[in-house]
Amino acid sequence: MNHTRRPGIAGIGAAVPDLVLTNADLEKMVETSDEWITSRTGIKERHILKESEDPADLGVQAAQRALDQAGLSPQDLDFVITATNLPELPVPGSSPFICEGLKIGKDVPFFDLIAGCTGFVYALTVAGDLVRSEKYENILVVGLEALSRFTDWEDRLTCVLFGDGAGAAVVRSMPDDRGILASCLSADSSKWNLLYMEGGGIKYPASPKTLERRMHYLRMEGGGVFKSAVTMMERTTQKALEDAGLTKEDVDWVVPHQANLRILRAFADRYEIPMEKVIVNVDRYGNTSTASIPIALSEAVADKRIRPGHIVVLNAFGAGVTYGAVVLRW
Repeated sequence: MNHTRRPGIAGIGAAVPDLVLTNADLEKMVETSDEWITSRTGIKERHILKESEDPADLGVQAAQRALDQAGLSPQDLDFVITATNLPELPVPGSSPFICEGLKIGKDVPFFDLIAGCTGFVYALTVAGDLVRSEKYENILVVGLEALSRFTDWEDRLTCVLFGDGAGAAVVRSMPDDRGILASCLSADSSKWNLLYMEGGGIKYPASPKTLERRMHYLRMEGGGVFKSAVTMMERTTQKALEDAGLTKEDVDWVVPHQANLRILRAFADRYEIPMEKVIVNVDRYGNTSTASIPIALSEAVADKRIRPGHIVVLNAFGAGVTYGAVVLRW
C-alpha cells in the first residue's frame, strides 16, 4: 500500500424494490392525504419490498454495482460491514447473507453495525480506519433496510415515512488527494426514546403479549427528533469540516440522511448553506434509514452532479440517538 494514500469511496451502488407505494395508495390505507404527507415530509412515494422478496438481495445488488464501479470482483474484498437496524435474522444478522449472495467465500471477516440511521456514516468511518490500519485493502460497506416490515400501517404519523432499499460503497486507499478527509461521530444516550422499537429484543422477546401490545413497530417522537437532528447535524458537520481544515464555503455538496424534507431544509437554513447544494431524493424514496445516504450519493454520482475533486459532506442522525458526518474529496 502507498502510505501517502487515504481511504475513500472507490465505487458506489444502490438498489430499491420495484413496488412503489404512493401517497395516493396510502390515502386508501389510513386517514391521510397527499397534501398532508407532502407538506409535512416532502415524500411523494416510497419503494416497498413484496412479502416474497428477500431484503438481503437488495444488499447484494447494491454491492455488485459498487464493485463494478470500483473495477473489482467480490473475491477482491477482504472485509464486509453491513449497517442495518433490523437484520435479515436476529442471529447471525445480515452480513453473512450478503457475503453468500456475492459468493465471497471463506476467510473474509464481516459484522453488522447498528447505529440507527447514522449507521452508514459510522460504518464508513470504521472502514476508513481499517484501511488506514494497513491490514485491509478493499472493504465493502452496505446500508440495508426493510423498515416497511416493522411499520405500523395504522399509525399515520409513521407509516408515511419509511421505504425499503440498499446502498453500498467500496472503501479502499485512493490516489492523489481524493478520499475521506475527516469524520465526526457523536451520540446522546439520554434521548434513546425519541425513536425505538420495544419488541423482539432480549428485554421483550416476541410473545403473544408483545404482539397484542403492538410492540414490534417503530415508535417516534417527531418533535424531539426534529429539534435534535437539526442541531446535531450542524454540530457534527462543522466539527468534521474543521478537522479537515475546511469551511462550509468549500463544500460543493451535502448528502444528508433523507429523513424528511423539513429537516433537510431546517438544517440548510440553520447552517446557512444553500439548498441547491443539498442532495435530496426523499420525495421518491422516503426514509430508507442506513440506505438513504448511499442511495442519494449513488444517484448524484451517476448523473454527474458530484464529480471528481468535489468536496462532499455526508451527515446523518438516527436512533440511539446517534449523529455523524464525513467529509471527503470525491
